Amino acid sequence: MTSDPAALTPFSDIDKRPPEFVALLLAALEAMAVVPEIQRVRQVAREALRPAPGQRLLDAGCGAGEVARQLAGEVEPGEVVALDLSAATLTAAVDRHDGSKVSYIEGDISALDFPDSHFDGVRCERVLQHVPDPDRAVAELVRVTRPGGRVCLVDTDWESMTVDGLPDHLVTLFKAHLYGRVMREQPGIGRTLRRRLTRAGAVDIEAMPVTCYFATPGASISVLPMFDPQLAGRIGIIPDDIHDEWFTAVEAAAARGEFLAALTIWVVVGTRPN
Repeated sequence: MTSDPAALTPFSDIDKRPPEFVALLLAALEAMAVVPEIQRVRQVAREALRPAPGQRLLDAGCGAGEVARQLAGEVEPGEVVALDLSAATLTAAVDRHDGSKVSYIEGDISALDFPDSHFDGVRCERVLQHVPDPDRAVAELVRVTRPGGRVCLVDTDWESMTVDGLPDHLVTLFKAHLYGRVMREQPGIGRTLRRRLTRAGAVDIEAMPVTCYFATPGASISVLPMFDPQLAGRIGIIPDDIHDEWFTAVEAAAARGEFLAALTIWVVVGTRPN
């Protein structure tokens, strides 16, 4: 990961964070997994990946492993390798294991310890935004996919984020902080996935933008932590000098029924050529 602390996202270098902070982030991941908008994104990704019985799949950046375990049921008697850079995250995934045919492995998606053409399909969801060299990571994901196999990438275009119902000056200050500090390295990663797969040599590429829409702060907080008063300050996503004013405005917008937040998550799939 990058050595500049200002460029790190909350999910970068999780294992270097205090245990209570790790627990907070893992809880956020699990809460996000059940949000209907995220489930909708994942359904688009599943259909794009086309899992089939007998396949060996890689879930690169598996988090708590819920998608890997779901895929294991779809490829049985095949298998799924669930890989993550974080030992703490993998421990949480193993603790939640349900007996399905999933192997949990610690590893870096930018330097995968697998031979060429090892997997029938690869998925990578909302990981590349935390990686210092996404092109290298995508090249690795294509390398370990067999000819004719599919690589499915899912990531957020944070620059697509739309907010309404809050004062313009607060939104401007917040976005300057988000793009200048929190997501400084890859704020628009989602919309670049097609280009990156093309550079890695994939063919038959399909790019599908999925817009996630939230009409209340409560519905959004698992996906958009900048609207969570308990989490936002702890992960530094809202500047301290506007924190109180921001959440007062969020509450007021919700009370008026005027709150709106939306952003685009891209699902992009390509095939490794024969």
